[in-house]
Amino acid sequence: MRRNLRLAVAGATLAAVTAGGAGVAAATGLADGFDTPITGAALERASSAALAHTGEGRVTDTEAGDEDSYYEVEVRREDGSQVDVQLDRQFAVVGTEADRAHADSD
Repeated sequence: MRRNLRLAVAGATLAAVTAGGAGVAAATGLADGFDTPITGAALERASSAALAHTGEGRVTDTEAGDEDSYYEVEVRREDGSQVDVQLDRQFAVVGTEADRAHADSD
């Protein structure tokens, strides 16, 4: 009886830790395939920084916790091309990449 009780407690603890870890990953945008859009004041600052860097266009998508940087802002330029602007926590540009998948499909 005591052994069954210990196994039940151990199982419940493992389940709680696993669920808690998954919740943290989802909340931070780190879960596989889970994109977290930028919101609030951070969205305004990230958008402004990306548009200042590209010099033109409109923001079409954003992501916090991107695999390449802290923030990613996708900008569609007037010619139809798209560029991903990578930003750090202070909204400084740390990289850019032309989005070839969208450029090829246009």
